[in-house]
Amino acid sequence: MARTQGSRAEITGPALRDAALRLFARHGYAAVSMRQLAGEVGVQAGALYAYTPDKQALLADLLRGHMEELLAEWSDDAAAPALDRLERFVAFHVRFSLEHRDAVFLSYMELRNLAPENHAAIARLRRAYEDALQAILDAGCAAGVMHLPDTRVAAMALIAMLTGVTHWYREGGRYDRPGIEAIYLDLVLGAVGAA
Repeated sequence: MARTQGSRAEITGPALRDAALRLFARHGYAAVSMRQLAGEVGVQAGALYAYTPDKQALLADLLRGHMEELLAEWSDDAAAPALDRLERFVAFHVRFSLEHRDAVFLSYMELRNLAPENHAAIARLRRAYEDALQAILDAGCAAGVMHLPDTRVAAMALIAMLTGVTHWYREGGRYDRPGIEAIYLDLVLGAVGAA
């Protein structure tokens, strides 16, 4: 099928990703059709296949892009004290999560809809991020400033807790973002048994 008059690849491709992210987060991956995505973007359904092989590939691309951006934006200073590194991680994760709510939602709720090979690729990226936090926790335990029976389990639990902020936090509420980051940091310090 031909492109709708006036559609251009440099506009349609990003518009498709934006529409998919928004609609998948709002309605769920299974409930959104390629025809619905085409309507959002303003092209005929067949034109979408110039930008993605299928809906599964589109979901995988969105999840991969989110995780790659998360990993690219996180930076750690392994020479810094472990508690300082943990504080930076908490602030970063809360901030990043609130700035990317739809992508975070998809990363957790729609992972189950990935084909096995796509699921494995995203799981590797998630593991790399969990490893970054676990390295901080391992350093804290080695320095005697954190006390955890299992740093791998703690890393996964802390990430789940921090990510949960996207479910309930709204701008204009009792706390601004720095206030929420401070509360979450206190919770995390308690959870890791910080000395």
